[in-house]
Amino acid sequence: MVAKITLGTRGSELARAQTLLVEKAIRSAHPNVTIETKMIVTRGDDAKVVDLYAGRKGVFTAEIERALLAGDVDVAVHSAKDLPSESNPGAKIAAVLPRGSVNDVLISKHSGGLTSLPYGATVATGSVRRQCQLHCKRADLNVVDLRGNVPTRLRKLAENQWDGIVLAQAGLERLGFSATRTEMGFEDGQFFVEILPGEIFLPAGGQGIIALQIRSDDQSTKAFLESVSDRETLLCLYAEREFLSRLHGDCNFPVGVHASIIDGKMKMRAQVFEGKSPAPRQAEVEGVSGEGRHLAAELLRNIERD
Repeated sequence: MVAKITLGTRGSELARAQTLLVEKAIRSAHPNVTIETKMIVTRGDDAKVVDLYAGRKGVFTAEIERALLAGDVDVAVHSAKDLPSESNPGAKIAAVLPRGSVNDVLISKHSGGLTSLPYGATVATGSVRRQCQLHCKRADLNVVDLRGNVPTRLRKLAENQWDGIVLAQAGLERLGFSATRTEMGFEDGQFFVEILPGEIFLPAGGQGIIALQIRSDDQSTKAFLESVSDRETLLCLYAEREFLSRLHGDCNFPVGVHASIIDGKMKMRAQVFEGKSPAPRQAEVEGVSGEGRHLAAELLRNIERD
């Protein structure tokens, strides 16, 4: 029986909020366990020492993973979409919390959503996937880069001559912002909110999922975390990561992929942007929920034929 467990996480507001959700889930299943949390600074937290344009996968997770492998923490808490699709053989994702929203949200200074933005409007996002999706929907948009944690990004929208920014709904909600209303307040400002259509804005692999990573040989922690893990979310995450691994696509690559399970059936959809074409290659497959690996392979074959 595990008497004490040490969690490792980033120090951002969102990372701390997500780690509190993990602590709550663990305490609900194991009331007597002692939980310690260690904040770890990652390369992505210090933009002065990392070129985020060179590819962002791993810059928010590598240092936490190293602390895990060194034995400084027992569980690494990650936003699943930040993890490289190629796993370190010494570590594995052992558990996940139930998935939050997979939607992307437009936070704007204008009412009416994306279609109502002025011609040539400026929209900021740090995701190449979202950049391609925005241009697919509105080729006239001026899409600019955006970095920083969620409050910083909202502050930049208020301070710059931008018309809107795109954020993940799950992150907003975990920080206490309501993304289901048409308006939201932030500091002294008021913004308009639109949940973007999923048929165009397919999420990043792992979006909305909090992943718990352990050392591959740590069987006691693996067994301990089984009581807090959501089985269907874990199966979906494995399937999405399998697709990305086969495609060799991470968050610096313009690809969206989403798996869902309904009545024991897994449905997977993917969207890949290539070259100068504004329209993505797309495909969808469906099968038994436990066959995510095979579905991911079939999905990639269909994408390549599209």
